[in-house]
Amino acid sequence: MSNKRIITRRNIEPSQKQKEFYELINHFDLIYLTGAAGSGKTYAACSSALKHLEEQLVDKIVITRPVVAAEELGYLPGTIEEKINPYVDPLLDILSSIYHKKAIEEMIKDGVIEIAPLAYMRGRTFNDSFIILDEAQNTTIEQIKMFLTRFGHNIKCCVTGDKSQSDLFETNGLAWSLSRLNDCDLVSSVHFKDEDVVRSKLVKEILKFLK
Repeated sequence: MSNKRIITRRNIEPSQKQKEFYELINHFDLIYLTGAAGSGKTYAACSSALKHLEEQLVDKIVITRPVVAAEELGYLPGTIEEKINPYVDPLLDILSSIYHKKAIEEMIKDGVIEIAPLAYMRGRTFNDSFIILDEAQNTTIEQIKMFLTRFGHNIKCCVTGDKSQSDLFETNGLAWSLSRLNDCDLVSSVHFKDEDVVRSKLVKEILKFLK
Protein backbone atom coordinates (compact mmCIF):
# COMPACT_ATOMS: atom_id res chain seq x y z
CA MET A 1 0.00 0.00 0.00
CA SER A 2 1.04 3.60 -0.51
CA ASN A 3 2.66 5.68 2.21
CA LYS A 4 0.20 7.13 4.66
CA ARG A 5 -0.76 10.72 3.99
CA ILE A 6 -1.29 12.99 6.97
CA ILE A 7 -4.27 15.10 6.00
CA THR A 8 -6.62 17.06 8.21
CA ARG A 9 -10.13 15.66 8.01
CA ARG A 10 -13.04 18.06 8.35
CA ASN A 11 -15.45 16.21 10.61
CA ILE A 12 -19.17 16.60 9.99
CA GLU A 13 -21.71 14.67 12.02
CA PRO A 14 -23.08 11.96 9.68
CA SER A 15 -26.77 11.38 9.17
CA GLN A 16 -28.39 8.11 10.20
CA LYS A 17 -28.30 6.79 6.63
CA GLN A 18 -24.64 7.75 6.28
CA LYS A 19 -23.88 5.89 9.52
CA GLU A 20 -25.70 2.86 8.10
CA PHE A 21 -23.53 3.02 4.99
CA TYR A 22 -20.28 3.44 6.95
CA GLU A 23 -21.10 0.22 8.80
CA LEU A 24 -22.04 -1.70 5.65
CA ILE A 25 -18.88 -0.72 3.73
CA ASN A 26 -16.89 -2.72 6.28
CA HIS A 27 -18.68 -5.88 5.18
CA PHE A 28 -19.56 -5.41 1.50
CA ASP A 29 -17.30 -4.55 -1.44
CA LEU A 30 -20.11 -3.16 -3.62
CA ILE A 31 -22.77 -0.86 -2.23
CA TYR A 32 -25.47 1.10 -4.05
CA LEU A 33 -26.39 4.49 -2.60
CA THR A 34 -29.63 5.80 -4.02
CA GLY A 35 -31.92 8.69 -3.20
CA ALA A 36 -32.70 12.34 -3.62
CA ALA A 37 -30.21 15.04 -4.56
CA GLY A 38 -28.54 16.57 -1.53
CA SER A 39 -29.21 13.60 0.75
CA GLY A 40 -25.50 12.99 1.35
CA LYS A 41 -25.01 9.75 -0.59
CA THR A 42 -22.10 11.00 -2.73
CA TYR A 43 -20.55 12.74 0.28
CA ALA A 44 -20.66 9.47 2.19
CA ALA A 45 -19.00 7.60 -0.68
CA CYS A 46 -16.22 10.20 -1.00
CA SER A 47 -15.66 10.36 2.75
CA SER A 48 -15.35 6.58 2.98
CA ALA A 49 -12.98 6.50 0.00
CA LEU A 50 -10.64 9.03 1.62
CA LYS A 51 -10.78 7.15 4.93
CA HIS A 52 -9.81 3.89 3.20
CA LEU A 53 -6.93 5.69 1.49
CA GLU A 54 -5.75 7.35 4.70
CA GLU A 55 -5.78 4.02 6.53
CA GLN A 56 -3.85 2.39 3.66
CA LEU A 57 -6.62 -0.08 2.93
CA VAL A 58 -6.42 0.89 -0.76
CA ASP A 59 -3.75 2.49 -2.95
CA LYS A 60 -5.95 4.84 -4.92
CA ILE A 61 -9.38 6.31 -5.47
CA VAL A 62 -10.99 6.00 -8.90
CA ILE A 63 -13.90 8.32 -9.66
CA THR A 64 -16.10 8.24 -12.72
CA ARG A 65 -19.36 9.59 -14.00
CA PRO A 66 -21.27 8.97 -17.22
CA VAL A 67 -21.18 11.70 -19.82
CA VAL A 68 -24.59 13.17 -20.62
CA ALA A 69 -26.81 10.75 -22.50
CA ALA A 70 -25.88 10.01 -26.12
CA GLU A 71 -22.83 12.32 -26.04
CA GLU A 72 -19.44 10.85 -26.93
CA LEU A 73 -16.28 12.27 -25.36
CA GLY A 74 -14.48 12.00 -28.67
CA TYR A 75 -16.57 14.76 -30.13
CA LEU A 76 -15.79 17.19 -27.33
CA PRO A 77 -12.82 19.58 -27.64
CA GLY A 78 -9.67 19.34 -25.50
CA THR A 79 -7.70 16.61 -23.74
CA ILE A 80 -9.36 13.67 -21.99
CA GLU A 81 -8.94 15.47 -18.66
CA GLU A 82 -10.52 18.65 -20.03
CA LYS A 83 -13.39 16.66 -21.51
CA ILE A 84 -14.23 14.78 -18.33
CA ASN A 85 -13.56 17.53 -15.76
CA PRO A 86 -17.02 19.17 -16.00
CA TYR A 87 -18.61 15.83 -15.19
CA VAL A 88 -16.47 15.01 -12.16
CA ASP A 89 -16.07 18.51 -10.72
CA PRO A 90 -18.98 17.91 -8.30
CA LEU A 91 -17.12 14.92 -6.82
CA LEU A 92 -13.89 16.90 -6.56
CA ASP A 93 -15.81 19.66 -4.76
CA ILE A 94 -17.08 17.09 -2.26
CA LEU A 95 -13.60 15.61 -1.77
CA SER A 96 -12.25 19.11 -1.16
CA SER A 97 -14.97 19.75 1.42
CA ILE A 98 -13.72 16.76 3.43
CA TYR A 99 -9.95 17.23 3.05
CA HIS A 100 -8.12 20.40 2.14
CA LYS A 101 -8.35 21.27 -1.55
CA LYS A 102 -4.58 21.48 -1.96
CA ALA A 103 -4.16 17.94 -0.65
CA ILE A 104 -6.82 16.68 -3.08
CA GLU A 105 -5.11 18.46 -5.98
CA GLU A 106 -1.77 16.90 -5.03
CA MET A 107 -3.30 13.42 -4.91
CA ILE A 108 -4.81 13.93 -8.36
CA LYS A 109 -1.43 15.11 -9.67
CA ASP A 110 0.26 12.04 -8.15
CA GLY A 111 -2.36 9.69 -9.59
CA VAL A 112 -3.57 8.65 -6.14
CA ILE A 113 -6.98 9.99 -7.14
CA GLU A 114 -7.72 9.01 -10.73
CA ILE A 115 -10.41 10.41 -12.96
CA ALA A 116 -11.41 7.51 -15.21
CA PRO A 117 -13.90 8.43 -17.97
CA LEU A 118 -16.57 5.73 -18.07
CA ALA A 119 -16.35 5.63 -21.86
CA TYR A 120 -12.67 4.63 -21.65
CA MET A 121 -12.85 1.99 -18.90
CA ARG A 122 -13.40 -1.01 -21.17
CA GLY A 123 -10.48 -3.45 -20.91
CA ARG A 124 -9.21 -2.07 -17.59
CA THR A 125 -9.09 -3.89 -14.26
CA PHE A 126 -8.84 -2.02 -10.95
CA ASN A 127 -6.99 -3.49 -7.97
CA ASP A 128 -6.38 -2.03 -4.49
CA SER A 129 -8.83 0.75 -5.30
CA PHE A 130 -11.90 2.49 -3.95
CA ILE A 131 -14.12 3.14 -6.96
CA ILE A 132 -16.99 5.61 -7.12
CA LEU A 133 -19.50 5.65 -9.98
CA ASP A 134 -21.64 8.74 -9.50
CA GLU A 135 -24.90 9.66 -11.28
CA ALA A 136 -25.34 6.02 -12.27
CA GLN A 137 -28.94 6.69 -13.31
CA ASN A 138 -27.45 8.09 -16.54
CA THR A 139 -25.61 4.90 -17.46
CA THR A 140 -27.01 2.54 -20.06
CA ILE A 141 -27.39 -1.15 -19.32
CA GLU A 142 -24.33 -1.90 -21.44
CA GLN A 143 -22.27 0.72 -19.59
CA ILE A 144 -23.16 -0.58 -16.13
CA LYS A 145 -22.47 -4.18 -17.20
CA MET A 146 -19.05 -3.10 -18.44
CA PHE A 147 -18.33 -1.10 -15.28
CA LEU A 148 -19.31 -3.91 -12.91
CA THR A 149 -16.79 -6.24 -14.55
CA ARG A 150 -13.79 -3.94 -14.02
CA PHE A 151 -13.14 -5.13 -10.45
CA GLY A 152 -9.92 -6.91 -9.52
CA HIS A 153 -8.49 -7.73 -6.09
CA ASN A 154 -9.05 -5.64 -2.95
CA ILE A 155 -11.62 -3.16 -4.15
CA LYS A 156 -14.46 -1.23 -2.63
CA CYS A 157 -17.08 0.28 -4.90
CA CYS A 158 -19.92 2.73 -4.40
CA VAL A 159 -22.52 3.25 -7.11
CA THR A 160 -24.58 6.36 -6.43
CA GLY A 161 -27.59 7.80 -8.16
CA ASP A 162 -31.22 8.88 -8.11
CA LYS A 163 -33.50 6.60 -10.13
CA SER A 164 -36.03 9.41 -10.55
CA GLN A 165 -33.52 11.77 -12.21
CA SER A 166 -32.39 9.78 -15.27
CA ASP A 167 -31.72 11.63 -18.53
CA LEU A 168 -32.17 8.45 -20.54
CA PHE A 169 -35.27 7.50 -22.51
CA GLU A 170 -34.75 3.83 -21.71
CA THR A 171 -34.20 1.61 -18.71
CA ASN A 172 -31.10 3.00 -17.02
CA GLY A 173 -28.17 0.98 -15.75
CA LEU A 174 -28.76 1.92 -12.11
CA ALA A 175 -32.33 0.61 -11.98
CA TRP A 176 -31.49 -2.44 -14.12
CA SER A 177 -28.45 -3.56 -12.12
CA LEU A 178 -30.16 -2.95 -8.78
CA SER A 179 -32.99 -5.28 -9.80
CA ARG A 180 -30.58 -7.91 -11.15
CA LEU A 181 -28.34 -7.86 -8.06
CA ASN A 182 -31.17 -7.71 -5.55
CA ASP A 183 -30.57 -11.27 -4.37
CA CYS A 184 -26.76 -11.17 -4.51
CA ASP A 185 -25.36 -11.80 -1.03
CA LEU A 186 -22.15 -9.89 -1.81
CA VAL A 187 -23.92 -6.62 -2.70
CA SER A 188 -25.74 -4.19 -0.42
CA SER A 189 -27.64 -0.92 -0.82
CA VAL A 190 -28.76 2.09 1.17
CA HIS A 191 -31.66 4.27 0.09
CA PHE A 192 -31.55 7.90 1.22
CA LYS A 193 -34.98 9.50 1.62
CA ASP A 194 -36.11 13.10 1.21
CA GLU A 195 -35.83 13.64 4.96
CA ASP A 196 -32.11 12.80 4.69
CA VAL A 197 -31.46 15.86 2.51
CA VAL A 198 -28.68 17.86 4.12
CA ARG A 199 -28.07 20.48 1.44
CA SER A 200 -30.52 23.04 2.80
CA LYS A 201 -34.02 23.48 4.19
CA LEU A 202 -35.00 25.05 0.87
CA VAL A 203 -33.98 21.98 -1.15
CA LYS A 204 -35.75 19.68 1.30
CA GLU A 205 -38.94 21.73 0.95
CA ILE A 206 -38.69 21.95 -2.84
CA LEU A 207 -38.42 18.16 -3.11
CA LYS A 208 -41.84 17.82 -1.53
CA PHE A 209 -43.39 19.62 -4.50
CA LEU A 210 -41.40 17.87 -7.24
CA LYS A 211 -42.70 14.36 -6.66
